[in-house]
Order: sequence, then C-alpha cells, then structure tokens
Amino acid sequence: MVDYHAANQSYQYGPSSAGNGAGGGGGMGDYMAQEDDWDRDLLLDPAWEKQQRKTFTAWCNSHLRKAGTQIENIDEDFRDGLKLMLLLEVISGERLPKPERGKMRVHKINNVNKALDFIASKGVKLVSIGAEEIVDGNAKMTLGMIWTIILRFAIQDISVEETSAKEGLLLWCQRKTAPYKNVNVQNFHISWKDGLAFNALIHRHRPELIEYDKLRKDDPVTNLNNAFEVAEKYLDIPKMLDAEDIVNTARPDEKAIMTYVSSFYHAFSGAQKAETAANRICKVLAVNQENEHLMEDYEKLASDLLEWIRRTIPWLEDRVPQKTITEMQQKLEDFRDYRRVHKPPKVQEKCQLEINFNTLQTKLRLSNRPAFMPSEGRMVSDINNGWQHLEQAEKGYEEWLLNEIRRLERLDHLAEKFRQKASIHEAWTDGKEAMLKHRDYETATLSDIKALIRKHEAFESDLAAHQDRVEQIAAIAQELNELDYYDSHNVNTRCQKICDQWDALGSLTHSRREALEKTEKQLETIDQLHLEYAKRAAPFNNWMESAMEDLQDMFIVHTIEEIEGLISAHDQFKSTLPDADREREAILAIHKEAQRIAESNHIKLSGSNPYTTVTPQIINSKWEKVQQLVPKRDHALLEEQSKQQSNEHLRRQFSSQANVVGPWIQTKMEEIGRISIEMNGTLEDQLSHLKQYERSIVDYKPNLDLLEQQHQLIQEALIFDNKHTNYTMEHIRVGWEQLLTTIARTINEVENQILTRDAKGISQEQMQEFRASFNHFDKKQTGSMDSDDFRALLISTGYSLGDAEFNRIMSVVDPNHSGLVTFQAFIDFMSRETTDTDTADQVIASFKVLAGDKNFITAEELRRELPPDQAEYCIARMAPYQGPDAVPGALDYKSFSTALYGESDL
Repeated sequence: MVDYHAANQSYQYGPSSAGNGAGGGGGMGDYMAQEDDWDRDLLLDPAWEKQQRKTFTAWCNSHLRKAGTQIENIDEDFRDGLKLMLLLEVISGERLPKPERGKMRVHKINNVNKALDFIASKGVKLVSIGAEEIVDGNAKMTLGMIWTIILRFAIQDISVEETSAKEGLLLWCQRKTAPYKNVNVQNFHISWKDGLAFNALIHRHRPELIEYDKLRKDDPVTNLNNAFEVAEKYLDIPKMLDAEDIVNTARPDEKAIMTYVSSFYHAFSGAQKAETAANRICKVLAVNQENEHLMEDYEKLASDLLEWIRRTIPWLEDRVPQKTITEMQQKLEDFRDYRRVHKPPKVQEKCQLEINFNTLQTKLRLSNRPAFMPSEGRMVSDINNGWQHLEQAEKGYEEWLLNEIRRLERLDHLAEKFRQKASIHEAWTDGKEAMLKHRDYETATLSDIKALIRKHEAFESDLAAHQDRVEQIAAIAQELNELDYYDSHNVNTRCQKICDQWDALGSLTHSRREALEKTEKQLETIDQLHLEYAKRAAPFNNWMESAMEDLQDMFIVHTIEEIEGLISAHDQFKSTLPDADREREAILAIHKEAQRIAESNHIKLSGSNPYTTVTPQIINSKWEKVQQLVPKRDHALLEEQSKQQSNEHLRRQFSSQANVVGPWIQTKMEEIGRISIEMNGTLEDQLSHLKQYERSIVDYKPNLDLLEQQHQLIQEALIFDNKHTNYTMEHIRVGWEQLLTTIARTINEVENQILTRDAKGISQEQMQEFRASFNHFDKKQTGSMDSDDFRALLISTGYSLGDAEFNRIMSVVDPNHSGLVTFQAFIDFMSRETTDTDTADQVIASFKVLAGDKNFITAEELRRELPPDQAEYCIARMAPYQGPDAVPGALDYKSFSTALYGESDL
C-alpha cells in the first residue's frame, strides 16, 4: 500500500473512524487531522454510510455535470481513476496529467495515483489511503477520499472571524439562524434533525422562498423535504440527503450534513461580501464606543479627584490656632487620620487615572484615532499640579501643627511658672504695706527704736532679695504676651498689680527709713546676738525659700541629655545641703546663746527677736520642708528620666524599622528600573513576573503599617527629633507611594506592549528583537534615548535615513519635542511600519458594500445589516447626505468614516 504525504504541510486529511465524524473540537488542523492508524476492516455505521453515499454522490455530480457526466455508484465509478481526475479538474480549475486509457489494473492504479498526487500537492496529508483500495472498490476508503476532497475544496477556505473551517461554518450557521425561534445550531448532526435550521438558512437569504412561520417543529419530514426541494429548485443545490434517513437516525452523519450545508454557504457567498463589510464596520464602531466609554470614565474620575483636592486644600490651609494643647492634638489626630485613611485611596485613584489615560492613548494610536484631549482643567498635568499644591499644603499644615503644639506647651509651662512665682510673691507681700505704714516708732523706747531700725534693715535686705523674683514675673508675663497666650489679659492684670504694689512697697520703705532715722540718735544699744541672728537668718531663710521654689519648679525637657543635666544640677544642689545644715545650726546656736545670756543675767526678754520674724521654728519648719522636697524632686527627675529613656527607646525602635524600610524602598525602586530595562522572556512572562513583584511589594505593606504605629507613638509622646535615622515618616510615605505608582506604571507599560503586539500582529520574536535593539542603544539604561542614539538604532534595523525622513520619524515618536524617545514610542512606530490596520478608506469601502455601491446609506439599510446598538450609533452620528443623487433619509457615511479617524472629509 502507498501513503501520499506532502512535505511541510499544515494540515492532514483522511477518513475518520465510524462514530467520530469529521468533528472533535479544536482548531482547523485538529479537527481535520485524522488518525494515523485506523482499522481498515472497521465498517461505517450502516445509516451513516447510506447518508454519506447519497450526499457525497450528489456533491460529486453537482460538479461532474458541469463536464457533462455523472456517477451512479460512488465506490465503483471512481475505480478506473478517470472520473476522479475529471472531478478534481472541475473543482480546482486546473489540468491534471493526461490519464492512461488502458483497461488493465496497472492503468487504473496509475490514474488513481495521479489524482492522489494532485490532492497531496494541495497541502493534504493522505493517511492510509492507497490507490489499490480505490481500484478494488473499498467503500470506506473511497468515502474517506471523497470526504478529504470535500474538506479541501469546499470547506477548508470557510472562515468566520479567523476561526477554523468547521468552527467558521458552524459560527456562520449560528449567526444566520440566531433570530429564528426553535432553532439552536450547536453541531452538524442533532441540530438539523427537525429541518428548521435548513429552512431558516434559506429564509434568512431568500425570505420569499420559505413561509417559515407555517413550519412546525413536530413535523421534521415535511420541514426537511421543503428545504431540500426549495434548495434544488431555486438555489441549484442538488438534493444530497433523504428526510426519512435523517429523522430515523439517532445521530445523522456529520460529514453528510457538513457537505450539504457547505453548499448553502457557497450558494449564498454573494451575501458574504456584505457580511464581511458589516463585520469590519462593527469592529470599528466597537473600538470607537469603547474609547468613548474610557474617555467618559476618565473625565468623571478626573473631576471627582480634582473636586476632592479642591475641598481638601482649604482644610489644610486653615491655620487658625486653638487655645489648648488638647484641641491642637485633636487637629493633629485628624490630620493623621487623613494621611492613613482618606489620602491612600486617592493616591491609588490618581495612579489608576494616569494608567487609564496611557491605556486609552495607546488604544487610540493602535486604532489610528486622534489622541484624547481631556476637558479644560482636567489634563493629567492639571491633576499633577493640583496634587503638588495638595502635598505642599500638607507639609505646611503638619509643620504648623507641630509648631503650634510646641508653642502651646511652652505657653502652658510659662503660665504655670508665672502663677507659681506670683503666688509666692503675693504671699510674701501680704501685710507688708500695713507693717510699713505702722507708726509704732512714735511710742517705742530707744531700744525698741534701734530694734525697729535693724528690723527695717533686715526687711530692706529681704526686699532687695525679692527684686529678682519681681523681674522674673514681669519677664514671664512679657514672654506670654509675645507668644500670644490666650489668657494674657489676666496675666497682665495680675502682673501690673504686683508691679504697682512693688513700687508702693519701695516708696513706703523709703518713707519709713526716713522716719526711723529721725529718731536714730535716741538709739544706744542693740542686742548684737539678735542682730547677728537676724542678719544671718534672713538670707538663710531666703535661700531656703529659693531652694523650695527651685525644688518645686516645673521643668520641661525633650531629650535624655537635658534631663541628665537637670539631675546633675540637682545632685550638685544636694551636695550643698551639709554646709547649709551647718549654717542652720550656727544660726540656731546664736539664738540659743542670746537666751542663755538672758537667763544667766535674769533678763526678761519681751517677746520674739525684735529684728526679724524668722524664728527658729520657721527655720526648722522650712528646713524640714526642704528635706521633704528633695526626695520628691529626686522622684520627679527619675520619672522624667524614665520618660526620656522611653522616648529614646521609641526613637531607636522607629529608626531601626525606618533604616530597614527606607533602603528597602530605594532598592526596590532601583530594581524596578533594572527590570523595566532588562526584561527577558515573553511579554506575558514579563507581566507575570512584574505582577509577582508587585505582590511582593504589597505584601511588604505590614512593615509600613508597623512603622506608622511606631510613628504615632512618637507623635503622641511629643518627640520632635530623632538623631538615629535620616528617614522621616513623610519620606517613607512619599517613597512608598512612588514605589506603588512606579510598579503599576511599569506593569501598564508591558500591558500596553501586549496590546500593541496583539493589535498589530507583532510576533514574540519581533517584540524581543525590538527590546534587545532598544536596550543596546539605550546607553544610560534609563528607558529612553536621545535622537543620535535613536538614529543609530533605526540604521541598525535597516533604515536608510536622510535628514528629512529622520525628522519625520522624530515628529512621530517625539511629538512633544522633548528630545527623548521611549521604548513604547519606538514599538508604536515599528508596529505601524510593519503591520496593517483599519483605515478610513477601508471603512468607507465597507459602508459602500452595505449601501449597494451608492454614495449614501439609509437608516433602514443600517438596521438591516448591523446589530441594533451599532446601527443606532451610526444613525445618531451620521449627517444627512447632500449629494445630487440624494433621496429622503439618505445619510453621509463618508464624512462619518473619516471623522472616526480624525481626518478631514475625503
């Protein structure tokens, strides 16, 4: 047995096993490819063989009758090879080698071999079909051979929307019969048993031949015979099937049905030209409708984002300060909520808007449409400008908040210090005016007068010691005024009262001294011990009061160094306490000595020391108070030291995380830059790799959330600096947003490259060659190149460039005259140079087909030829036709077609 094989062929043909038919799913090569080894002794199903014999015989005779002959028995009449060669000449329009006219078996085999060689020369791989089987009248082999011929010459070239032959023929049937009730074509066997599908095909193309509404699904024999008779009588399609055979067979033979249906396809091929035109128009309109939808989405998203920016900026620019730290901290918390909750979705919207804009522009370029120009004020640059203004306002607002909190903290500290010093001073001055106004010296003895003078001297010393405190009070009040303290009025009133009282005390002190000096001559003696006691007790008492004031003084620090400085100062103060205690004991010893002398000389002292009110009890009481305040001060300083240590821990904790996250983000940005330049593999591989990379970045987000939590703890602790890291939370946030935006844009670039590749039919090898060439001349590895490098790139691809041609190309790839050419611009240019696209002229030609070669088209014709939504789309946008051959309702399809591509009317 001889096998006939054609070298380097795409498809192979041969008879299929019984029960499988010609189908089996898959592409054209799959369903036409037959089993390499099939059982030659396996017989066809009798019902199928009967259907195939009748159908194939009728099909052969529909062509042989053009040569004035026919066959009666398909497995007998082809045995000598003569009519087989004649059939091939008729259906191919070509001449075969001259047949041998001898009657011997070898002559017949030679003729059949000539026919089989011709079939093989047409790209058909014949498997297990040999001339001997045909000459011997093998029915299975003969039917298989005829089916192979039918596939090659009647079905192979049928294609709808680039599908395989069988799928194309099935899709054609489904589309043509879709509007008809009770018809659902899913295959080439069961779907045709009731006959309605055959009638629907005829009615769709020749409605005057069939009264479809009168057909009944429950009368398949009548339906089938009606279709067969009409097809034979009016369409010149011979009757290839028997209605009874189809109805009485559980599953009609697929090959027979396909052969007969293909005759309908070729009979109606005249209408195919109009359908092709309609398909082209539908494709173009679908692109336009999708682009318009994308434009509307962009406009809405841009408007919403700009409106949010417009509403947010005034809030960030509202710098009205609050009176208390609590109110300002609430503002800071509101700002943190804005950064954590409200802004991130808007960052994503802005990134998505840019991606949508780039994708839309790519689609418009690929479909030869003019570039999209958003409404005034809604350009990407407008959004970027608004966003920049927003971020400037954010930065200023946060700085203002922190400065205000620091100012209020300082104000609260100063105000409390003012109240404390004022209260101490007011307590000291209480009764002093009455004492200075007292005229006790008029009735006093000489000794009393001398005592009053000494007492007044001690008071003046005390008064001078309090001068510093008054000046401090006034200075604090002045600072509160300069810092715009909200309760400055009461502070000023109290300060003025203290100053006025101080002036009055000074005046009264001067007057009293003059009065005492008038009687000073009468003073002779003074108790030196009391005087010495008074002179030493007063400064010691003042020292204790100052010490108590200092020990109770409020303090505010921000670093561990500051609190350690206070602790050091406090330790130094404590080191002076032994000397102070010895001074206290010395003063008390003076008092005891005076009492001892008075008692030993039986002197009766009248009351307390006349030179001072500072009694030993007061000194001991205040000394005890100092002793109590020292450990309290110790405790307060240690608490603050613990707080600063905690703050230092927070700083180190934040810096430890920030010093990892910051470099990580920077590294990822650099890696994305390398990935976008050094991409390998298919674009799908690159896209998959980038999306995995994006997921790894998104998976890193908990590290930023942890950093945000640590940053919030730092802000709540009012920590304003951190020497352990150069990264602020603002730097990290901006870097993270840039990282997400960059990876999303890189993914979008690859998606646009895939879109360009698929739309333009660029192979993966071409795309890789484009990328390799671009990377070679991208010297700086930045993803773009200057004009000189681009000229070298074009020359390397085979372009012969003069200055005029190169300038033309640069105007295409660099319309903004930036001086740089990106990879996307390069592949857009190369795809336009190497592929074909729909043009306005092609769309005009398609409309002309639908219009029957008229220069206009009517709404009725559009509705008949196009899907409803696309027909109405055209009708709503086409202008009335104004030509001399116009009729009522004529529409101008030429101007509409050119407008689709942004061109002027042809």
